[in-house]
Amino acid sequence: MFRQTLTKVPSRGLRLAPSSVRPFSTTLRVMAEGDTGSPSRLGSLGGSGDAFQKREKASEDYAIRQREKQKLLELRQKLREQQEHLQKLSDHIDELTKEQGGEHN
Repeated sequence: MFRQTLTKVPSRGLRLAPSSVRPFSTTLRVMAEGDTGSPSRLGSLGGSGDAFQKREKASEDYAIRQREKQKLLELRQKLREQQEHLQKLSDHIDELTKEQGGEHN
């Protein structure tokens, strides 16, 4: 639309200078296939990028798995501690009920 506006010559007898009749255009940034950041020929169906991108993604995935593994280990440790605490409380309750003449087991 902008191009059409610049290249039209008014019909009422006004003449524009030859330099103002030039068409307006832009160029696209072109990347070669395989350059970092360039889209693949096959789009989302093909390879997800060059070797650097694959290596970087693998490294990030590994780091995420390691963090998740560490969190799971910490949760298991907390669970063990809580179970031990509950067992101690249960033993203590049993001890108190036996001393007070509660249930006779």
